[in-house]
Amino acid sequence: MQPNIGLESDVLKQDNELLNAFLADLHVLYIKTRKYHWNVAGPNFMEYHEFFEKQYNALEAEIDQVAERIRQLGGKPVSTMHQFLQATSLQEDEGSPKDTAEMFRNLLNDHEQVVRELRQDVQTCDEELNDAGTADFLTGLMEAHEAMAWMLRKYLS
Repeated sequence: MQPNIGLESDVLKQDNELLNAFLADLHVLYIKTRKYHWNVAGPNFMEYHEFFEKQYNALEAEIDQVAERIRQLGGKPVSTMHQFLQATSLQEDEGSPKDTAEMFRNLLNDHEQVVRELRQDVQTCDEELNDAGTADFLTGLMEAHEAMAWMLRKYLS
C-alpha cells in the first residue's frame, strides 16, 4: 500500500532509489569501520579501537534510520551483500592497510564522498522532488558524516 503523504508515486520511487544507494554506502562503510576496529594495532590501540567502535555504532544506527525511512516512503530497503555491493559508490577494502594512518585516510575519503553525495541528494529532494521531509532527513545525516570526517581528519593533522 503506497503512502498518501502528498508525494506522487514517481517522487517516492526516486526518493527510495537515492535512499537505497545511501543505505548501500552505509553498509560498506560500516563493514570497513568494523574491519579496522578488529585489526587496529600499535601504541594507541585502545584509543583507536574505541574510536572505530563509536563510529561503527553510529553507522549502525543510521542504517536502521535509513531503512525505516525507505519503508515510510513505501519502498523496500536493499538488504543483501550482493545488493549493497551493486548499489554502493564506495570501494570495499579487501586488502590490509599498512598502518592506522591509512585506515583513517580510507575512512575519511569515504565519509567525504558520502557527504558530497548527500549534499547532491538533499538538493535533488528539495529542488527537483519537492520533498522537504527527505531533504531534511538527509541534511541531518550529512551533518553527522561531516562530523565523522572532521574527527578522522584530526587524527591525520
